[in-house]
Amino acid sequence: MRCIVAAAAFLTVAAFASDAAAQHPMRPGRWEVTMQMAMPNMPMQMPAMKSTQCITQAQLDAPDKALPTGPNKSPNECKMSDYKQAGDTVSWKIACSGQQPMTGSGELRFTGDSYEGVMQMAMDQQQMTMKYSGKRLGECAP
Repeated sequence: MRCIVAAAAFLTVAAFASDAAAQHPMRPGRWEVTMQMAMPNMPMQMPAMKSTQCITQAQLDAPDKALPTGPNKSPNECKMSDYKQAGDTVSWKIACSGQQPMTGSGELRFTGDSYEGVMQMAMDQQQMTMKYSGKRLGECAP
């Protein structure tokens, strides 16, 4: 489960990668991100996880610098591919190897300084859906 949470944290930043030539719909700053995860055959819905992150321009330009580290400080082996940006929508695919290999795809739609989206992940024949919402709270604290 820790790996899933780490991957989700990575994706809240990694999903925002931008092509240097394109104007990205997300602005740097302090963002509040809410993620709700659901898995089939679970008797109860998992509680939403809320976090606040400072997203820098460097992270928007190169999200691989934001990869989380595991308990031994070794980087998780997640690779993003098929990143696309069309107007206010970004989409991607991701594959993570290691102790709990997983693959998935996602899409976020931005409206001003907020977004909503969904990501589907598969791990050991288990499917999960993560719904995201985020809003920019302001500038990062110095």
